[in-house]
Amino acid sequence: MLVGAGSSAAAPPGAAADDGARVVRESRVDDREVDLEIASPALGGTAMVRLLLPTRWAAEPDRAWPVLYLLHGCCETADYQAWTWFTDVEEFTADEDVLVVMPSGGPAGMYSPWWNFGAGGTPDWETFHVTELRQILERSYRAGTRRAVAGVSMGGYGALAYAFRHRGMFGAAASLSGIPNTLHPGAPSVIKGLLVREGLNPLSLWGDEVVNHRIWSEHNPFDHVAELRGIGVHISSGNGLTGPLDPPGQMDPLESASLATSKSFTDRLAAEGIAVTAHFYGDGTHDWPYWRRELRSAWPVLAPALGLNSARGGFGYGNDGNSSKRTD
Repeated sequence: MLVGAGSSAAAPPGAAADDGARVVRESRVDDREVDLEIASPALGGTAMVRLLLPTRWAAEPDRAWPVLYLLHGCCETADYQAWTWFTDVEEFTADEDVLVVMPSGGPAGMYSPWWNFGAGGTPDWETFHVTELRQILERSYRAGTRRAVAGVSMGGYGALAYAFRHRGMFGAAASLSGIPNTLHPGAPSVIKGLLVREGLNPLSLWGDEVVNHRIWSEHNPFDHVAELRGIGVHISSGNGLTGPLDPPGQMDPLESASLATSKSFTDRLAAEGIAVTAHFYGDGTHDWPYWRRELRSAWPVLAPALGLNSARGGFGYGNDGNSSKRTD
Protein backbone atom coordinates (compact mmCIF):
# COMPACT_ATOMS: atom_id res chain seq x y z
CA MET A 1 0.00 0.00 0.00
CA LEU A 2 1.50 3.32 -1.03
CA VAL A 3 1.88 6.06 1.56
CA GLY A 4 -0.10 9.30 1.28
CA ALA A 5 1.14 12.33 -0.63
CA GLY A 6 3.84 14.27 1.17
CA SER A 7 4.66 11.36 3.49
CA SER A 8 7.41 8.80 3.85
CA ALA A 9 7.39 5.24 5.11
CA ALA A 10 9.35 2.02 5.17
CA ALA A 11 9.12 -0.31 2.20
CA PRO A 12 5.93 -2.24 1.47
CA PRO A 13 6.09 -5.97 2.28
CA GLY A 14 7.84 -8.04 -0.37
CA ALA A 15 9.58 -5.11 -2.07
CA ALA A 16 12.75 -7.07 -2.72
CA ALA A 17 14.69 -8.74 -5.52
CA ASP A 18 16.18 -12.22 -5.66
CA ASP A 19 19.65 -11.01 -4.61
CA GLY A 20 18.32 -9.09 -1.60
CA ALA A 21 17.99 -5.67 -3.19
CA ARG A 22 15.11 -3.99 -1.38
CA VAL A 23 13.21 -0.77 -0.96
CA VAL A 24 14.27 0.76 2.34
CA ARG A 25 12.11 3.88 2.07
CA GLU A 26 9.16 4.98 0.00
CA SER A 27 8.25 8.68 -0.23
CA ARG A 28 5.05 9.93 -1.83
CA VAL A 29 5.79 13.29 -3.48
CA ASP A 30 2.30 13.89 -4.87
CA ASP A 31 -0.61 11.93 -6.28
CA ARG A 32 1.55 10.34 -8.96
CA GLU A 33 5.19 10.84 -7.97
CA VAL A 34 6.72 8.24 -5.67
CA ASP A 35 10.41 8.11 -4.72
CA LEU A 36 12.04 4.84 -3.73
CA GLU A 37 15.34 4.44 -1.90
CA ILE A 38 16.73 1.02 -2.80
CA ALA A 39 19.56 -0.85 -1.09
CA SER A 40 21.36 -2.60 -3.94
CA PRO A 41 23.97 -5.37 -3.71
CA ALA A 42 24.84 -4.63 -7.35
CA LEU A 43 25.81 -1.08 -6.39
CA GLY A 44 27.19 -1.78 -2.94
CA GLY A 45 24.98 0.97 -1.53
CA THR A 46 21.66 2.72 -2.01
CA ALA A 47 20.21 4.52 -5.03
CA MET A 48 17.05 6.47 -5.73
CA VAL A 49 14.27 5.81 -8.23
CA ARG A 50 11.35 8.09 -9.07
CA LEU A 51 8.08 6.59 -10.27
CA LEU A 52 5.21 8.29 -12.04
CA LEU A 53 2.16 6.18 -11.33
CA PRO A 54 -0.62 5.85 -13.90
CA THR A 55 -3.47 8.24 -13.20
CA ARG A 56 -5.84 5.26 -12.79
CA TRP A 57 -3.45 3.43 -10.48
CA ALA A 58 -5.75 3.48 -7.43
CA ALA A 59 -8.89 2.79 -9.46
CA GLU A 60 -7.50 -0.42 -11.00
CA PRO A 61 -5.64 -2.19 -8.18
CA ASP A 62 -5.41 -5.55 -9.93
CA ARG A 63 -3.93 -4.29 -13.18
CA ALA A 64 -0.33 -4.75 -14.34
CA TRP A 65 0.94 -1.65 -16.16
CA PRO A 66 3.32 -1.25 -19.09
CA VAL A 67 6.60 0.35 -18.08
CA LEU A 68 8.49 3.26 -19.64
CA TYR A 69 12.05 3.66 -18.35
CA LEU A 70 13.49 7.17 -18.72
CA LEU A 71 17.25 7.43 -18.18
CA HIS A 72 19.10 10.62 -17.31
CA GLY A 73 22.45 11.84 -18.63
CA CYS A 74 25.97 12.15 -17.30
CA CYS A 75 26.94 14.55 -14.55
CA GLU A 76 23.30 15.41 -13.87
CA THR A 77 22.81 17.15 -10.51
CA ALA A 78 19.10 16.34 -10.54
CA ASP A 79 19.86 12.65 -11.22
CA TYR A 80 16.67 10.55 -10.87
CA GLN A 81 14.60 13.75 -10.58
CA ALA A 82 15.87 15.24 -13.85
CA TRP A 83 13.02 14.17 -16.12
CA THR A 84 10.42 15.66 -13.79
CA TRP A 85 12.47 18.80 -13.13
CA PHE A 86 13.32 19.69 -16.70
CA THR A 87 10.49 18.26 -18.80
CA ASP A 88 6.71 18.03 -18.67
CA VAL A 89 6.75 14.24 -18.56
CA GLU A 90 4.20 14.16 -15.73
CA GLU A 91 1.73 16.19 -17.77
CA PHE A 92 2.56 14.37 -21.00
CA THR A 93 1.87 10.93 -19.48
CA ALA A 94 -1.14 11.96 -17.38
CA ASP A 95 -3.59 10.38 -19.85
CA GLU A 96 -1.43 7.35 -20.64
CA ASP A 97 -1.81 3.99 -18.94
CA VAL A 98 1.89 3.63 -18.20
CA LEU A 99 4.18 3.35 -15.19
CA VAL A 100 7.10 5.73 -15.76
CA VAL A 101 10.35 4.71 -14.06
CA MET A 102 13.23 7.17 -13.65
CA PRO A 103 16.18 5.53 -11.86
CA SER A 104 19.44 7.02 -10.73
CA GLY A 105 22.31 6.06 -12.99
CA GLY A 106 25.06 7.68 -10.94
CA PRO A 107 27.01 10.80 -11.94
CA ALA A 108 28.73 8.87 -14.75
CA GLY A 109 27.76 5.24 -14.26
CA MET A 110 27.39 4.63 -18.01
CA TYR A 111 24.54 2.17 -17.40
CA SER A 112 27.11 -0.58 -17.23
CA PRO A 113 28.78 -3.15 -15.00
CA TRP A 114 32.19 -1.64 -14.28
CA TRP A 115 35.20 -3.73 -15.29
CA ASN A 116 37.42 -2.53 -12.43
CA PHE A 117 40.59 -3.89 -14.07
CA GLY A 118 39.13 -7.37 -14.28
CA ALA A 119 37.87 -7.50 -10.69
CA GLY A 120 34.26 -6.67 -11.55
CA GLY A 121 32.08 -6.00 -8.54
CA THR A 122 30.47 -2.65 -7.88
CA PRO A 123 29.03 -0.54 -9.29
CA ASP A 124 26.94 -2.65 -11.63
CA TRP A 125 24.29 -0.23 -12.85
CA GLU A 126 23.02 -2.66 -15.46
CA THR A 127 22.11 -5.33 -12.90
CA PHE A 128 20.55 -2.71 -10.66
CA HIS A 129 18.26 -1.47 -13.44
CA VAL A 130 17.35 -4.54 -15.45
CA THR A 131 17.27 -7.18 -12.71
CA GLU A 132 16.97 -5.76 -9.19
CA LEU A 133 14.72 -2.82 -10.00
CA ARG A 134 12.65 -4.79 -12.51
CA GLN A 135 11.92 -7.52 -9.95
CA ILE A 136 10.99 -4.99 -7.27
CA LEU A 137 8.64 -3.17 -9.64
CA GLU A 138 6.96 -6.35 -10.80
CA ARG A 139 6.51 -7.72 -7.29
CA SER A 140 5.45 -4.59 -5.44
CA TYR A 141 4.42 -1.86 -7.91
CA ARG A 142 2.37 -3.77 -10.49
CA ALA A 143 4.83 -3.42 -13.35
CA GLY A 144 3.93 -5.53 -16.37
CA THR A 145 6.10 -7.11 -19.02
CA ARG A 146 5.56 -4.58 -21.83
CA ARG A 147 8.48 -2.16 -21.65
CA ALA A 148 10.16 0.64 -23.55
CA VAL A 149 13.24 2.67 -22.65
CA ALA A 150 14.45 6.14 -23.59
CA GLY A 151 17.35 8.22 -22.38
CA VAL A 152 19.26 11.43 -22.91
CA SER A 153 23.01 11.75 -23.45
CA MET A 154 24.62 8.96 -21.37
CA GLY A 155 21.08 7.63 -20.87
CA GLY A 156 20.57 7.46 -24.63
CA TYR A 157 23.54 5.12 -24.79
CA GLY A 158 22.06 3.19 -21.85
CA ALA A 159 18.69 2.76 -23.53
CA LEU A 160 20.26 1.13 -26.59
CA ALA A 161 22.74 -0.90 -24.55
CA TYR A 162 20.00 -2.37 -22.38
CA ALA A 163 17.87 -3.12 -25.43
CA PHE A 164 20.55 -5.12 -27.23
CA ARG A 165 22.15 -6.71 -24.16
CA HIS A 166 18.79 -7.88 -22.82
CA ARG A 167 17.04 -8.93 -25.97
CA GLY A 168 13.29 -9.19 -25.46
CA MET A 169 13.12 -7.03 -22.35
CA PHE A 170 12.30 -3.81 -24.22
CA GLY A 171 10.04 -3.48 -27.22
CA ALA A 172 11.45 -0.08 -28.14
CA ALA A 173 14.45 2.09 -27.33
CA ALA A 174 15.12 5.77 -27.96
CA SER A 175 18.44 7.62 -27.79
CA LEU A 176 18.13 11.40 -27.47
CA SER A 177 21.55 12.98 -28.03
CA GLY A 178 23.22 9.74 -26.99
CA ILE A 179 26.45 8.03 -28.05
CA PRO A 180 25.26 4.86 -29.79
CA ASN A 181 28.70 4.15 -31.27
CA THR A 182 31.17 4.30 -28.40
CA LEU A 183 34.09 3.33 -30.67
CA HIS A 184 33.44 5.99 -33.31
CA PRO A 185 36.56 8.17 -33.80
CA GLY A 186 36.70 10.60 -30.91
CA ALA A 187 33.91 8.96 -28.88
CA PRO A 188 36.20 7.12 -26.41
CA SER A 189 37.92 10.39 -25.57
CA VAL A 190 34.54 12.03 -24.90
CA ILE A 191 33.47 9.19 -22.60
CA LYS A 192 36.77 9.06 -20.73
CA GLY A 193 36.83 12.84 -20.42
CA LEU A 194 33.43 12.82 -18.73
CA LEU A 195 34.59 10.16 -16.28
CA VAL A 196 37.71 12.15 -15.41
CA ARG A 197 35.58 15.25 -14.90
CA GLU A 198 33.56 13.31 -12.32
CA GLY A 199 36.71 12.23 -10.48
CA LEU A 200 36.57 8.63 -11.76
CA ASN A 201 39.33 6.48 -13.22
CA PRO A 202 38.34 6.20 -16.90
CA LEU A 203 40.02 2.79 -17.22
CA SER A 204 37.80 1.31 -14.50
CA LEU A 205 34.75 1.33 -16.78
CA TRP A 206 35.75 -0.83 -19.76
CA GLY A 207 39.52 -0.46 -19.72
CA ASP A 208 41.43 1.03 -22.65
CA GLU A 209 39.58 1.09 -25.97
CA VAL A 210 42.60 -0.37 -27.80
CA VAL A 211 44.06 -2.83 -25.28
CA ASN A 212 40.61 -3.87 -24.06
CA HIS A 213 38.79 -3.48 -27.37
CA ARG A 214 36.73 -6.63 -26.79
CA ILE A 215 35.19 -5.20 -23.61
CA TRP A 216 34.39 -1.90 -25.29
CA SER A 217 32.84 -3.76 -28.22
CA GLU A 218 30.71 -5.94 -25.92
CA HIS A 219 29.02 -2.77 -24.67
CA ASN A 220 28.85 -0.88 -27.97
CA PRO A 221 25.38 -0.77 -29.60
CA PHE A 222 26.97 -0.13 -33.02
CA ASP A 223 28.67 -3.53 -32.88
CA HIS A 224 25.43 -5.35 -32.03
CA VAL A 225 22.79 -3.89 -34.31
CA ALA A 226 21.53 -7.36 -35.22
CA GLU A 227 20.20 -7.68 -31.65
CA LEU A 228 17.96 -4.65 -32.29
CA ARG A 229 16.14 -6.21 -35.24
CA GLY A 230 12.42 -6.23 -34.53
CA ILE A 231 12.71 -3.59 -31.80
CA GLY A 232 11.44 -0.05 -32.31
CA VAL A 233 14.49 2.25 -32.47
CA HIS A 234 14.47 6.05 -32.43
CA ILE A 235 17.63 8.17 -32.70
CA SER A 236 17.76 11.96 -32.49
CA SER A 237 20.40 14.65 -32.18
CA GLY A 238 21.14 18.27 -32.95
CA ASN A 239 24.41 19.57 -34.37
CA GLY A 240 25.69 21.59 -31.40
CA LEU A 241 25.09 25.03 -32.92
CA THR A 242 22.74 27.64 -31.51
CA GLY A 243 19.20 26.46 -32.06
CA PRO A 244 15.68 27.80 -31.53
CA LEU A 245 15.61 26.74 -27.87
CA ASP A 246 19.02 28.22 -26.94
CA PRO A 247 20.21 31.63 -25.76
CA PRO A 248 22.23 33.43 -28.47
CA GLY A 249 25.80 32.41 -29.16
CA GLN A 250 25.77 28.80 -27.95
CA MET A 251 28.03 26.05 -29.24
CA ASP A 252 28.17 22.55 -27.79
CA PRO A 253 30.84 19.99 -28.82
CA LEU A 254 29.04 17.22 -26.92
CA GLU A 255 26.05 17.52 -29.22
CA SER A 256 28.20 17.51 -32.35
CA ALA A 257 29.89 14.34 -31.05
CA SER A 258 26.47 12.82 -30.46
CA LEU A 259 25.42 13.67 -34.00
CA ALA A 260 28.48 12.00 -35.52
CA THR A 261 28.06 8.79 -33.55
CA SER A 262 24.29 8.77 -34.05
CA LYS A 263 24.59 9.11 -37.82
CA SER A 264 27.15 6.33 -37.97
CA PHE A 265 24.71 4.17 -36.00
CA THR A 266 21.66 4.87 -38.16
CA ASP A 267 23.77 4.29 -41.29
CA ARG A 268 24.77 0.90 -39.90
CA LEU A 269 21.17 -0.01 -39.13
CA ALA A 270 20.07 1.01 -42.61
CA ALA A 271 22.86 -1.01 -44.20
CA GLU A 272 21.70 -4.07 -42.25
CA GLY A 273 18.06 -3.51 -43.21
CA ILE A 274 17.02 -2.82 -39.61
CA ALA A 275 14.20 -0.33 -39.07
CA VAL A 276 15.10 2.94 -37.37
CA THR A 277 13.46 6.33 -37.05
CA ALA A 278 15.98 9.17 -37.09
CA HIS A 279 15.40 12.82 -36.26
CA PHE A 280 18.51 14.91 -36.95
CA TYR A 281 17.01 18.31 -36.40
CA GLY A 282 19.94 20.57 -37.19
CA ASP A 283 20.76 23.48 -34.90
CA GLY A 284 20.46 22.69 -31.21
CA THR A 285 22.67 22.05 -28.19
CA HIS A 286 23.04 19.28 -25.63
CA ASP A 287 20.32 20.40 -23.25
CA TRP A 288 16.94 19.60 -21.75
CA PRO A 289 14.74 21.95 -23.80
CA TYR A 290 15.49 19.77 -26.85
CA TRP A 291 15.07 16.50 -24.97
CA ARG A 292 11.69 17.60 -23.64
CA ARG A 293 10.65 18.15 -27.26
CA GLU A 294 12.29 14.96 -28.53
CA LEU A 295 10.36 12.71 -26.16
CA ARG A 296 7.37 13.60 -28.31
CA SER A 297 9.31 12.83 -31.49
CA ALA A 298 10.12 9.40 -30.07
CA TRP A 299 6.59 8.68 -28.83
CA PRO A 300 5.30 7.06 -32.05
CA VAL A 301 8.11 4.50 -31.66
CA LEU A 302 7.83 4.01 -27.90
CA ALA A 303 4.04 3.88 -27.57
CA PRO A 304 3.34 0.72 -29.65
CA ALA A 305 5.78 -1.25 -27.49
CA LEU A 306 3.70 -0.21 -24.49
CA GLY A 307 0.37 -0.95 -26.12
CA LEU A 308 -0.49 2.76 -26.13
CA ASN A 309 -1.75 5.23 -28.72
CA SER A 310 1.12 6.34 -30.96
CA ALA A 311 -0.76 9.22 -32.59
CA ARG A 312 0.56 11.82 -30.15
CA GLY A 313 3.93 13.46 -30.71
CA GLY A 314 5.89 12.77 -33.86
CA PHE A 315 8.21 14.94 -35.91
CA GLY A 316 5.61 17.64 -36.36
CA TYR A 317 6.07 18.75 -32.75
CA GLY A 318 8.33 21.75 -32.29
CA ASN A 319 9.68 24.38 -34.62
CA ASP A 320 12.80 22.77 -35.99
CA GLY A 321 12.07 22.37 -39.69
CA ASN A 322 14.87 19.85 -40.19
CA SER A 323 15.24 16.33 -41.41
CA SER A 324 13.62 13.16 -40.24
CA LYS A 325 13.56 9.76 -41.84
CA ARG A 326 12.59 6.16 -41.34
CA THR A 327 14.63 3.36 -42.85
CA ASP A 328 13.61 -0.27 -43.09
